Amino acid sequence: MIVLIAPEKDIPNEIEILHQLFQEGLAYYHLRKPFKNYQEHCDYLDAIDKKYHSRIVVHLFHELVNTYDLKGVHFQEQKRIDHIDNPGQYFKKLNMYGKTISSSFHDPEVLEQCDFEFDYHLLSPVFSSISKKGYEGKGFNVNHIDKYIVGMGGINDETVNPTIKLGFKGIGVLGGVWNMENPVERFVALKKQYEAAVQEQKRTSIRNKNF
Repeated sequence: MIVLIAPEKDIPNEIEILHQLFQEGLAYYHLRKPFKNYQEHCDYLDAIDKKYHSRIVVHLFHELVNTYDLKGVHFQEQKRIDHIDNPGQYFKKLNMYGKTISSSFHDPEVLEQCDFEFDYHLLSPVFSSISKKGYEGKGFNVNHIDKYIVGMGGINDETVNPTIKLGFKGIGVLGGVWNMENPVERFVALKKQYEAAVQEQKRTSIRNKNF
């Protein structure tokens, strides 16, 4: 899977570009807009064709799942720490039927020891971030962790293959798409490279089992 994180601050033609990305196969769009309030989140979602709402995961204002047909909700690290110990209470007022639940992590040990069964986990930074200066990559190897983990941080043409070899089942992108001159072309290229890397990893696993 490929997770695309929204740019924190709106960029020119963002919604138009986003529609093109959906048309090119984007299936997991994480709506993380820390500077937007609830109404501004609604305005943003209203600007997106409803047929794509089921591909959008919200980071803030999880109650949006009660109004929009969204893919799911995401817990940033502090929100997970604050609420996930009592998930029954937290989800009581949310319409979560058929929705995904994911969370961000910055330490593989914390991720491995987390008892809550998230559908997938974002772990960062695998490589030095493109969008955050000074956010140095850790080169996490998660081959030993039996959970669905998406690697984030510094994902670009050069790091897709290494990310999959480190045991990540998916890639998360922000700067590697939005910071590029042509975000749609970059997404398409990364998607092809990701799919090829996954297939190569499967072939390698089969060869290793046969020896």
